[in-house]
Amino acid sequence: MDRLLVTGGTRLSGSVRIAGAKNSALKLLAASLLASGRSAIHNVPRIQDCLTMSEVLEHLGAEVRWYDDTVEVDATDVRSVEAPYELVSRMRASILVLGPLLARFGRARVAMPGGCNIGSRKIDLHIRGLERMGATFVSAHGFLEAAASGLRGAVISLDFPSVGATENVMMAAVSARGTTVIENAAREPELVDLADFLIGRGARIDGVGTPTIEIEGTDGFTPVEHTVIPDRIEAGTFAIAACATGGRVVLEGARGDHLDLVLSKLAELGADVIVTEGGIAVGLDGRARAVDFVTLPYPGFPTDLQPQMMALLSTADGTSIVTENVFESRFMFVDELNRMGADIRTEGHHAVIRGVPRLSSAPVRALDIRAGAAMVIAALAADGVTEIEDMYHVDRGYQDLEAKLTALGARVRRERERTPALS
Repeated sequence: MDRLLVTGGTRLSGSVRIAGAKNSALKLLAASLLASGRSAIHNVPRIQDCLTMSEVLEHLGAEVRWYDDTVEVDATDVRSVEAPYELVSRMRASILVLGPLLARFGRARVAMPGGCNIGSRKIDLHIRGLERMGATFVSAHGFLEAAASGLRGAVISLDFPSVGATENVMMAAVSARGTTVIENAAREPELVDLADFLIGRGARIDGVGTPTIEIEGTDGFTPVEHTVIPDRIEAGTFAIAACATGGRVVLEGARGDHLDLVLSKLAELGADVIVTEGGIAVGLDGRARAVDFVTLPYPGFPTDLQPQMMALLSTADGTSIVTENVFESRFMFVDELNRMGADIRTEGHHAVIRGVPRLSSAPVRALDIRAGAAMVIAALAADGVTEIEDMYHVDRGYQDLEAKLTALGARVRRERERTPALS
């Protein structure tokens, strides 16, 4: 297990290029299974989750080739419909091969997903939506087995605007007979990116980015060349890190329209925020002011930036209240922050953060991708050298994190734990 050693006290300064969106690239890779042919996806982050999804596609029979940040996927020879446990257990997004496999082959066998332990995140909404379209499901021996003699259009009302369920249903619906309407659909930018990819391949989709999406089934999909949108969560992470260190950073390629509420909250706590066509500049002089926020599906404050924001607010002037409405276990990392001197109390889905003047170094763990990013931010703002264990979690979501931080002036160093030699 790798650990990251972070020496705090240095202001971040300079420019950082924001990578392609992890939560978009994964879905585009899955969607490449819908039909034969070779598609090229540009601006794919070379992170562990994308490498794992590549392995899933290869296991199914696709040919996957990486060229820098471009991934070519040839799904012509896909024959298998089984995504095995050893791959799916590493990453929940593997469940998103379910819709494309059902659409193309009428069956799928996918191991129950793993991934970050931040809540149950049940796949009931995925299953109910696909059942409305004619699919049947059997769960046995840790696998979800799906079959459909022919998917048909349906009106599907989601109980919650789940991104994954919206994506799985949309990918299945593009080749179903008739018209599918998804009500209470997710509106995230990554979902819009997926729809653009599907439309490029020949799908007929209207209303993406609104609560109601209409998909008219078709066939004859063609290969496509597509560029992944910039990662708004990576951009938000670096923006928050800049504020936590009292620094000033330019986020090259970041899109302000994908981060409206986050940037508004940073401005509220005292940051200077400038949005241009080429990116976003964020800086903070002095101590942040306390602010309250609530996580909600897009366009609300993203749950994937909640831990990072709490790390920043742990040294703010005043008391902040955070309400988590998406994942019930997202506060698991609070004990790690408190080990560094933060004063945070949680009750249910609320957290009360009483800002302290300064955090102090301590050995801590990265419990999941975003919690790990929060610990890095806390360490950058703390006194002394902080050791962060289990950095493999962070590697799943951030490309070249240490190199980017070092280029901004941070003092970080990775240590790789070596396996003892056998005598």
